[in-house]
Amino acid sequence: MMWGARIRYVFSRVLHGLPIIFAIVVVNFFLVRLAPGDAAQVLAGESGAATEEYMRQIRQQFGLDQPLYVQFLSYMKNLVFFDLGYSFRHGREVSALIVERLGATALLMGASMVLSVGFGILLGAIAAIRDGTFLSNMIMILAIVSYATPLFWVGLMLIIVFSLNLGWFPTSGMATIGAPMGFWDSAVDVAHHLVLPALSLSFFYMALYTRLMRASMLETLGQDFIKTARAKGISEGRIVQKHALRNAIMPVLTMAGVQVSAMLGGSVIIESVFGWPGLGLLAFESLFARDLNLLLGIFFLSSILVVITNAIVDVIYTMVDPRIQLRSKTRNG
Repeated sequence: MMWGARIRYVFSRVLHGLPIIFAIVVVNFFLVRLAPGDAAQVLAGESGAATEEYMRQIRQQFGLDQPLYVQFLSYMKNLVFFDLGYSFRHGREVSALIVERLGATALLMGASMVLSVGFGILLGAIAAIRDGTFLSNMIMILAIVSYATPLFWVGLMLIIVFSLNLGWFPTSGMATIGAPMGFWDSAVDVAHHLVLPALSLSFFYMALYTRLMRASMLETLGQDFIKTARAKGISEGRIVQKHALRNAIMPVLTMAGVQVSAMLGGSVIIESVFGWPGLGLLAFESLFARDLNLLLGIFFLSSILVVITNAIVDVIYTMVDPRIQLRSKTRNG
């Protein structure tokens, strides 16, 4: 499978996902307006005293005095040209704010995804291969505990142990402020700040993938083609590596694509705990400030990322298992 075909497939999947993105945009637009209050009330509350005339001017300035359907049509018209509006809280264009914070969230989610999927597959495979042993039981006990532990609690405990008590890692932020650094020193500094947030965010999902991989691996090891391979005298290590692992890994990759949206939600919690300057923290702040344009812009970008990620996961299928062809997947929808 040539890379050109894979890129075309991702592009076609994104086009097919446009109706889904449109539906998400519509639901989000009306859903966020069900909450009481608006930007005018927030600004009035911050000023300490505000007259009705002042609030009327604010609503007129941001178009909040228009009927809801007029606001919606105006928002959709601007969205066609990728105009996400203006953030009254930050006094800047929403698109500029999102681009500024996108890198931090992408770095956090990418590191968390690698950790959770990589270690989840490894631990799940070990638990399946050593099924019934003490090692397998310990892995599953740890997975259950990790699955039931809230993300914010994990983050706080890591801060207390590794930041406050041991002093190994910083408590918050993405980089050391005010320290002059070159490129490599800066990269090491960011990686140092990234360790605890990435571990916290991957903790829950690592447990999920471990349990899923163990179940899938046990099912695969019981299939007839595995029994046939053993009857031919193929070594157990080769059977696991060449036959069982490739088939058992598919459900994990599927779940990883589906869990991207959930990980975006988890990043809101983790970024708030660690003060990580990404989209999650920005969404948390915009929610309380009633900065609806900024909040809707983050939701819009998140929906696009989920659609693109699921298309990329389908491409990864063909790299893991060459028997799967993108051409047939495209024809079948």
